Amino acid sequence: MNSKSLWRATLPLVALMMLGSARAQDDDGARYTTFEASSGTQAVALRNAIAPLFDEARVGTTQSLLIMRDGHVIAERYADGFGPDTKLLSRSIAKTVTAVLVGLMVSDGRLALDVPVPLATWDQPGDPRGGITLRHLLTMSSGLEHREEGDPLSTSDAVRMLFTDGAHDMAAYAESKPVAARPGTRFTYSTADTMIVSDLMTRMLTDRTDASARRGAMNEFLSGRLTQPVGLPSLTAEYDARGTMIGGAMLHMTTRDYARFGQFLLQRGRMNGRQILSARWVNFMTRPSARNPAYGGGVWLNREGTGNPLFPGRGSRQIFACVGHHGQYVIISPTQNLVIVRMGITGATKRAALSQALAQLVEALPIG
Repeated sequence: MNSKSLWRATLPLVALMMLGSARAQDDDGARYTTFEASSGTQAVALRNAIAPLFDEARVGTTQSLLIMRDGHVIAERYADGFGPDTKLLSRSIAKTVTAVLVGLMVSDGRLALDVPVPLATWDQPGDPRGGITLRHLLTMSSGLEHREEGDPLSTSDAVRMLFTDGAHDMAAYAESKPVAARPGTRFTYSTADTMIVSDLMTRMLTDRTDASARRGAMNEFLSGRLTQPVGLPSLTAEYDARGTMIGGAMLHMTTRDYARFGQFLLQRGRMNGRQILSARWVNFMTRPSARNPAYGGGVWLNREGTGNPLFPGRGSRQIFACVGHHGQYVIISPTQNLVIVRMGITGATKRAALSQALAQLVEALPIG
């Protein structure tokens, strides 16, 4: 993307006056705004940390970047053709949204974390899938046979389920897979596991099987229990032909709403003076799972572990994140009271560089 990207800084005037803002001017006229800057040192450090994230040759295409500190936006940048009203595809950030919805249903008593998943096709004598629990699905330890990626990519289960022979009924594709390992014994990152969760939630909301009724039931729940209470007006779900929310990969939000969702998790499920999601559930989501200390219940943790797209060894171990396949990030740092959103497209060869650039950005923002 062209480096002459639009910057928008929306830290409230009162906060700027209290904190003492500093501004730096880039050569191409882009404006940077930082905070707590009694000198220009922090402004320069933040500017230098942000710049690599818009270096396409290094990290791929960054469509938007937003930094929120103490609940206020302190920096916001969009590539040409994108802006505050642009809805961007979540990819696997959707898994975290789905995990939040599950938490709401658990609080309602509709679902339970550690009992076998109530699927009739699994409830047969001798079927090892009958031992799979909601915890197994949320922590990617169901044991179901799955290949998230393949060579060629078209042969992977994720692609087949989302785009080819499994796309008509994605949950059925996922639920038909045999067990490859005893449930709870192995971590295997799986979009299919989350599709099973999406189907399960829909079954709890309606007994009807027609696609329209299933979509309507989930949309009503999504709107009434998450979108409106948290304040995510742009949140839009996609559904497959059977009416199952594609909760593993295909939700859409604006960058600002992704940040607000991150703030909601940072505040342990509390928003607008209300405890919308149980803090105990957020604790579950952000606790290292039994088979991968880098993964919790629908979020990645900044710890050593299998497949971690974060930056273990740099920054706080309390950092956690919602992460999408092509480098979509909502990073939450409780020790810094910080939320960072990066949306964009980064190929496999540049993902390590993107991770390091994000680590540099986190380190440039001091602990409050």
